[in-house]
Amino acid sequence: MYFEVLGPLVVRTDAGEPVTVPDTKVRTLLLDLLVHRDRPVSADRLIDDMWGERPPRNAIGTLQARVSQLRTTLERAEPGGRSLVTHGPGGYTLRIAEDVVDSNEFERLRAEGSLAAALELWRGPAYADVVDEEFTRATRDRLEELRLATIEELLDVRLNKGDEILGELAELVGRHPLRERLRAIQLRALYQAGRQDEALRAYAELRDALADELGADPGPELVALHQAILRHDPALTARSSTLPTPLNDLIGRDEAVAQARHLLANARLVTMVGPGGVGKTRLALETVRDDAAHWVELAAVGPDGVQDAVAEAVGLRDDCADLAERLAQALRTRTGLLVLDNCEHLVEPVAELVRRLLADVPDLRVLTTSREPLGLAGEHLLEVPPLEKDAAAELFTARASAAAGVVDDPATVAAICRRLDGIPLALELAATRVRSLGLKTLAAKLDDRFRLLAGGRGVPERQRTLRATIDWSWALLTEDERTMLRRLAVHADSFSLDAAEEVSGLPAGELVGRLVDRSLVVPAGDRYRLLESVAAYSLERLDEAGETSRFRTKHAAYYVALAERAEPHLRVPGQREWLSRLDQESANLRTALRHATPQLALRLVNAAAWYWYLRGRLGEGRRALATALDLSTTPTAARASAVVWQAGFSATAEDSRNLTEASEQALALFDDLDDPMGKARAQWFLTMTQWAYGERDLLAKRIDEAIATFTRLDDRWGLAAALSTRAELAITYADPAGMVHDGRRSLELFEQLGDDWGRLQANYALIVAAEISGDYPTATARLQEALQLAEELGMWTEVSFRTAGLGRIALLTGDFQRAVELHERARRIAIEHSNKSAEEYAEVGLGLIARRQGRLDDAERHLTKWLDWLRQVGGTAGIAFLLAQFGFIAEQRGGHANALELHQQGLDTATALGDERAIALALEGLAGAKAAAALDDRSANGAADLSHEAAVLLERAEALRRAVGVPLPPGERFDVDRIAAAISRARR
Repeated sequence: MYFEVLGPLVVRTDAGEPVTVPDTKVRTLLLDLLVHRDRPVSADRLIDDMWGERPPRNAIGTLQARVSQLRTTLERAEPGGRSLVTHGPGGYTLRIAEDVVDSNEFERLRAEGSLAAALELWRGPAYADVVDEEFTRATRDRLEELRLATIEELLDVRLNKGDEILGELAELVGRHPLRERLRAIQLRALYQAGRQDEALRAYAELRDALADELGADPGPELVALHQAILRHDPALTARSSTLPTPLNDLIGRDEAVAQARHLLANARLVTMVGPGGVGKTRLALETVRDDAAHWVELAAVGPDGVQDAVAEAVGLRDDCADLAERLAQALRTRTGLLVLDNCEHLVEPVAELVRRLLADVPDLRVLTTSREPLGLAGEHLLEVPPLEKDAAAELFTARASAAAGVVDDPATVAAICRRLDGIPLALELAATRVRSLGLKTLAAKLDDRFRLLAGGRGVPERQRTLRATIDWSWALLTEDERTMLRRLAVHADSFSLDAAEEVSGLPAGELVGRLVDRSLVVPAGDRYRLLESVAAYSLERLDEAGETSRFRTKHAAYYVALAERAEPHLRVPGQREWLSRLDQESANLRTALRHATPQLALRLVNAAAWYWYLRGRLGEGRRALATALDLSTTPTAARASAVVWQAGFSATAEDSRNLTEASEQALALFDDLDDPMGKARAQWFLTMTQWAYGERDLLAKRIDEAIATFTRLDDRWGLAAALSTRAELAITYADPAGMVHDGRRSLELFEQLGDDWGRLQANYALIVAAEISGDYPTATARLQEALQLAEELGMWTEVSFRTAGLGRIALLTGDFQRAVELHERARRIAIEHSNKSAEEYAEVGLGLIARRQGRLDDAERHLTKWLDWLRQVGGTAGIAFLLAQFGFIAEQRGGHANALELHQQGLDTATALGDERAIALALEGLAGAKAAAALDDRSANGAADLSHEAAVLLERAEALRRAVGVPLPPGERFDVDRIAAAISRARR
């Protein structure tokens, strides 16, 4: 018997037939007993619940008659139903199992994480027939609260997956206006829909309503969300799911899915363990399909690539000294699970990374699949066994019927499933042959094959059945199919039909299609892949055929050629499509490098380097370049180019002390090779990556030579790139005319070429020129254009820089709140994508805002952490700027002696740099320190002398700024005006 109380009362037999419960009082009696399931309810209590203050004249007798009616109804529905209602000393009891009431089923599904399934059980209000009765109130209120909480949890999951839920939210919020979690989801949904103003108004409405009706304030989580919306926190943005798309329904794993979800709800690390082919990956996918999960496929990853693979899956740059720490910082801002699939060959590096992430990210949960445990404390293991006989038969029948029509021979199906030990992969492979062999022949061949392979040597016991299954499937293939399958195994992750044909040397369209029909090749969108076990088996067959070396080299050659074909497309219209295509081939590029000849390795890294640079994968690029350079020591043009890329990639690393020497050695190689175009490209790239850190005059000489060569050889892209870099270098020379002249020429060329990266690059110097001249509308327009380009290209470091740039304009125009919001957003993006330069730029901006507002301790906190880092990377201009800021902070606190010392250090640094604007800033700082000292000096002569010195310093600074054509605009005169006023006070 099954009872439904989540809506009007419904009773069904075990067969699902409805049971009519006559009379309103009998239904009330049953509902009362259901509320107290498996607990006695006294007769007095039942009488009071059923009739209240107007009981019948013979209340006990009438109650007994209603109990009899209920027992009779239950008996008619199911034999033995009468015994469900018992009577004892404590009263009447309804003795039924927990799982035969839909409210208990709802709570079970909810606990397992099956939120949508749990909500589908509801047909109306709980205990709808007695909604006004007191005896159901506590139970009904608890269930309704759980229902609302479940709706909120499901909405949260859907929002994280990017679903549109605003319409549903509006109705729910209207009914429950004071539920804070519901309101939080609404705020996030509005923000993600680009309706920030509505989100802020919704928060204000809730805050007012809470104050008016409850005399309370919003909770801390809602307050934090409000602050995150104000600062445009990137963690609020919905991310599309990285989960693979299942190829078909999961059969026979309902209990395992429920168990896995229960474990994940109560444990932070769950590992699914079991033999290959047992279905761990598919079970994991079903377990997390309703979660906002980051899926990381590790089958094609080597021991040194685990952190890179995780970083790529969560959209994180890997250019940092401690990638695990950067991963932890990024994951702290994100919800959901981290799923690491196929870890058995990487147990140690995976275990170490998981240990660190779980320690550093308190809310993180991790699900892994592996053939052996990770061995970490707190790890919960879930054994994934072969399917039970009924589930195995159901799976085999479903797959065989799909391939060959109706399959109706339970005895033969059971025999096949038994001989295949219920291994899902084996069942899938066998089912594909039913159409060609029939069940009886299939069973006979299967029997022969297993007898042949029984007791194989050197193979773990758990793998013998799977090996036998794949051996048998292999034997049924034609010779061309076998050849194609073993040659496909050299690919990593997935591959295109073109790659399959080029590498294998066989007609891929027909053969791959036939292998898909046999479930040995799996479609993956418009690409294909091999199941892990099939790939491993096929690689053994490739080795047996003596083809491994040949086809590893062919694979490497194909992906080298692909990278070389892609490289020029990354500089013209269509670069976004080619970036996406190379994203798909990342695993194949890494595999190609591992098996490439020295010559192919150099060609590959030279072709892929620009892709790595655009995608911000500088760590991967440096490692790949080092590998290729170690393979070949012969001086060639290819080696020279690789050395240049390596030196340029190192320019953004945290240790750049040997940068100049490495760059000069690289450039010298091109002179020996008589390659003027190669040298010009090298000069440009090294200058572009070093302009903020390197020796200014040397860089200027390099870029001038490159521009001359590009002009002579009519290389328009090279000329555009070099002009944009010379415009950036003009920033360090305080040459606004040069910034504008070269920046505009570069932008014009890049627009003609259709290179969006180039437009982004050329815009930078024009933005700076507009800002320092006080043309804030132009600077803002160019920043917004650049920000849009960066977002469309997925260049998140540039997104951070441009967002912070907009924050600088907000600071200079006096909009401090917006300035803080933009700089905070820029800082968060920089941290998530692991770029220290962008992080420094954003946080220094926060320090400037704090100082402008008089929050000197906050300003010092934001700025202090970056001084050592700038010294480490050789950021002399940044050091001079920070020394000036520390001097101003000291002066504003009244410590003019300390301020004088700091500004003198800044002046020495700026003078060595030769940057007139930095020198002027230091002189202004010294003037401020002298003016502050004059105000403190009690002697008339002393104050007069100091104020005079301050005025002279201020005049020198202004003259210097005018001499280079960049007088301070109104937005940057905060300190100068403040110091001038101090000088006037001291003179008075």
